[in-house]
Parts: sequence; C-alpha cells; structure tokens
Amino acid sequence: MPGTTASTPWEELVSTALLGTGRRPAAAPGGPAGLLGVAAVQTVRRRAGLVPAAPAARPDPAPADPRPAPPPAARRRLAQLLADRSAPGGSGGRRGTAPDLTELIPQWLALANQRGLRAPADLLPALLDAARARTDVRPQALAFAGPRGLWLAGLNPEWRFALRGSSTGAPHPLPADCEAVVRLWEEGLFAERVALLASVRAHDPAGALALLAATWATERAEDRLMFVDSLRTGLSPADEPFLERCLSDRSRNVRSTAAELLSALPGSALAARMASRSLSCVNPGLTGDEPTIAVEAPHECDGAMERDGVVAVPPSGRGERSWWLGQLVEATPLATWPARFGRRTAREIVGLPVADGWGEELHAAWCRAAVRQRDAEWARALLGAPSAPPSNGPGTASLAERSKLLGILPAAERADWAAGFIAAHGLSEAFQLLGACPTPWAGPLGRAVVDALDIARDAGSYPWSFSGVMGLAERCLNPAEADRLEILTTTPDEPENASPGANGYWSEAFQRLVSTLRLRAEMAAELIRADPAALA
Repeated sequence: MPGTTASTPWEELVSTALLGTGRRPAAAPGGPAGLLGVAAVQTVRRRAGLVPAAPAARPDPAPADPRPAPPPAARRRLAQLLADRSAPGGSGGRRGTAPDLTELIPQWLALANQRGLRAPADLLPALLDAARARTDVRPQALAFAGPRGLWLAGLNPEWRFALRGSSTGAPHPLPADCEAVVRLWEEGLFAERVALLASVRAHDPAGALALLAATWATERAEDRLMFVDSLRTGLSPADEPFLERCLSDRSRNVRSTAAELLSALPGSALAARMASRSLSCVNPGLTGDEPTIAVEAPHECDGAMERDGVVAVPPSGRGERSWWLGQLVEATPLATWPARFGRRTAREIVGLPVADGWGEELHAAWCRAAVRQRDAEWARALLGAPSAPPSNGPGTASLAERSKLLGILPAAERADWAAGFIAAHGLSEAFQLLGACPTPWAGPLGRAVVDALDIARDAGSYPWSFSGVMGLAERCLNPAEADRLEILTTTPDEPENASPGANGYWSEAFQRLVSTLRLRAEMAAELIRADPAALA
C-alpha cells in the first residue's frame, strides 16, 4: 500500500473514483475501502507539500464618503428590507395582510438619497446584490452606495455592472481635460464611451459632437446606433448638421433613428420636407356646408422619403398607403396644421370629421407627433375630456398611446385627468394611465382610486382582477390616507352573485394597503429622526 500510495497520481485516483474500482482496480488495491485510504494519504501529502502562494497586493483603501450615515432605526429598517429580499417566496395564492417589504426598497432608497445619506458599510454587499438582481432598484442603490460601493464592486466580478461608467470605478475625466477625454474615447470600452459622451455632452454639446464625428467612420453599426440614440438627451438644433449626415448612414436603423430625432426638431430641414409631403396628403374639405378633413394618402414611397426615415415595407396586416401616411404625419411639426386649417386650435382641428375613414390613422399619427414633439396643447386636444369613453374620444382608443399623451402634461394636470377618468370609467382600463401619474398620488387621484376599489368590492367584482391596481396603491398612495382607509378593512356581508370568499380577500387587501401605508410613514419618519448619539 505505501508504494502504491506514493506512485498513484491524484488524477488517477479521481478517474478510478469516477469509473468505479471494479473497472479500474489497479489504482486502489482493496476495493472501495482501499481507494478511500489511498485518497486520504494523498490528501495529507498534497497539503503537507503545498507551497504558500505569493501574497497579492493589498487593495487601496476605500475612499471616504462624507455624507452622514442613516439614523440607527433607519439602518435597521434597511437591513430588514434587504434581508426580506433574499427570503424564499411563497407558493402563490393569497398574499395575506403583511406588507411586501421587497417593494418598499426603492422607496426607502429614494427617501435616503433625498436626505443625502450614505450607505452603512456592512450593508453594502446586500445592497449591491439587490441592485444586481433588480434593474429598477439599480440607479437609487448605486447613488446610495456612493464611492465605497464602487470600490467594493471592483473587488467582486458579480458586481461589475456597477462599474459600467468606468472600468476602474473612478469618475470620468473632466470635459476640460481634453487629453484624458480623447484617450478614454479612443481606448475605452463601449459602455465607458457612451457614459463619457453623455458626460461631455452635458457640459460641452459641440465638443461631444466633435468627439463623435472624429471616429464615426470606424464605429460598428450597432455602436453608431447607440451613439445616435444617446443624442435624445439634450437634443437641440445644433445637432441637426450631424443628424442630417446620419441620414446617409449605411445602417437603416441609424438612418431611422436620426430621422426620428430630426423630426423632433420642428425647425429642421427634415421636418420641413415632411410637412411639405403631409400638406399634399391632408387638406381642408367640405361635406355639404360642414368643414371636414380630406385625406389622399401617398401612392408611392420614393427614395427621398426613404432617406428621410420613411420605412417602405409595412408590417403584416397594414396597408402601404396608410403606413406611409402615418409616418409622414407623425414627423410633421404640429405647428403646420393650424395654418393649414384656418387658424383653428388643436382642439378644433382634432374635432373635425375626417373623410373616407382615415380618421383613426390620422389621429394616431397626431398622437405620436405630440409625444415626439412634447406638445402639451395637442396632447390635451387628443386626450379630450376624461369622462369621454376611450372608443369615442378625439384621439385614439389605445390606452398605451393615451398614457404617453398624459405623460406630456404637467404633473398636477396628469393626476386630475386620471382621477376624472377613473371616476367616469372605473379601474378596468386605468392601470397604464396610473403609471404616468406622479407619486405619491395627489389627493383627488388617490381618493378616486380607493373609491373605485370600494365600488368594485360592493359590486361583487372578482378581487383578483384588481390586484395590480392594489399593488400600485400600496406604493403610490399618500401614507397620510391610512387612517381614512381603516373603515375598508372590515369584512361586510357578501352581495348576491359575488365570488365566494371575495369579501374576505378584499378585506385582506385593504388591511395590507393600510399596513403598508403606515409602514411607509414610519420609514420616512425614521430617516429624518435624529441620532441620539449625534446629539450627545
């Protein structure tokens, strides 16, 4: 046995264990027991002969973070939220009355960042794990983690996502440091270059365009697309010459994105070309003595139209002419239409009858134009009164498009419009609209949501149909509403034809809503509560 032990390589022992001693007995006399004995001796020999590795260089110390730490109660709360995030989930079914702590992490982080607090050092690993798992948490989590979070992320490959702005976690060179900027632009990773372009553009838009133009001819098509798309932020008429050159790019996607951005600049040459084409298609008309809108869609898509971003081949199920018309109108400055229609307002133009069944296509294109050009007047006109049924509204019946239009309006107006819509039509079609409203929901909007939920319960509606809205309410209602909602936590008698047990579910849902609102209020109070040690 000793001789066998000394002459048996470790790899051979592993092979024997995998194949079995019946098939490779030579490496281990005595069968399985002999194999284990030989392996034990070899393990001792390997450990005894191990040569210590050369020590690696110590990492640089973590940078200082001058922001104040959270008060002790707030720190404990964050630890609880992050621990609950990694807890195994339930098997489905009813959620019960306990708040969902996982959904409160974004709100806690937002409040902490508003207060200018720094992350506790011992919670940084859990915080980075949460940011890795949830992209919706990531921006707030990384802002809260601060420079120490970036330092720690550089030591663990699983947290490498936090370093996308810089391969080392260090800040980008200042735009004034031209040599460092050019070096990073020419040698950096793609994600670093995108972040650098945004940083330079925020301080020196002309310098950012010059940086981009210098290497444009050698960039890959997919990179050129991302660079052009990044120009959405801070888009201005100064970008027009560069975007015009992009209309001749080899990549169709680059050309299309450049055309979209140019059409968002009402004074651009492309917008003027699109307006000229649209005016040949959409004109004032008459039906008897009543003014109407007459439409004659394009009969062809020529090369000049394609260069300006018009996609020639429509999606499956769409007619060519309507497809081309929609693209022309959505790229036309909305200021074109009042002059064309006798100085009528946007609301008056949208209210005109459209001949020959072109109304849906024309209004949908105007909706896309209003969103692209961020035109609140046209958004109001196309949304119409919140009490009007979506199918009979002035713009489009699509709730996705209506929520985009709603997002253009000022925050208070958005909340009032959504409250009026819910009061008139209930919650069944309001989920997307609620997503466009600022949080916490203003008083009228919050009351409209709760009243609609109460009406749905009294009507015997299926409670599971409103679980999404109830979840939104937990995150978006003003915590001050908790006491007013206490009365809804009781379980009334079920009406006839109601789903069996539905009222019990509704009662649980309202209890969870109230307890979540109260917990959110406690979280906010903990973050502003003074640390007793700091006052000593």
